[in-house]
Amino acid sequence: MGAAIKGKTSVKPMIRFSWLSLILAGFIHSVTANETFKFDASRSTIGFRVHQFLGTTDGKFKQFSGTIDLDRQHPEASSVSARIQVSSINTGIKKRDDHLRSAEFFNVANFPEITFKSRGVKQTGTQSGDITGDLTMHGITKPVTLHVKVINPLANEARTRWEVTTEPLKRRDFGLMFGSATETVSGISQEVAIRIEIEAVKSR
Repeated sequence: MGAAIKGKTSVKPMIRFSWLSLILAGFIHSVTANETFKFDASRSTIGFRVHQFLGTTDGKFKQFSGTIDLDRQHPEASSVSARIQVSSINTGIKKRDDHLRSAEFFNVANFPEITFKSRGVKQTGTQSGDITGDLTMHGITKPVTLHVKVINPLANEARTRWEVTTEPLKRRDFGLMFGSATETVSGISQEVAIRIEIEAVKSR
């Protein structure tokens, strides 16, 4: 009788241990699992600057989306992807924007998006890194490297903000050339400086 009671009471610690194991397993998974951040376009900027004879033109794209998959334990395993709607280009002058959307330049009807997909991530500092990847624009894909600086720490935060720089892009590399007469008269530079600030919201 006593032995039977003793056998029954020994089950409780085993049950408690099982539940504790499950809780710990879930906690460990939540700490080590990748985190996903989505671009907040309303708080982000993807812009550009180009020089020409008559001065400097600044512009930006107003519609875009992107995802950051962050692996804190192994930053090099993180990834970034982005999609920009070319039709959302805005330089402040409607006539110029319409011309940029036309078949003579971006040809939005055939190439509606600019995309970026990372191929590698290298941490260069506690709050900085280089992201290499493929940039596709106007139907042409070229490798680029993005230099990223995290403006606010990532640890346990629902939002993150990145400042991104890269080497100037050359229009000719992507087939973005006006007619010869326009190129000559306007004196538009081949190099386009890119300025990007991304704020992203944690989705999981």
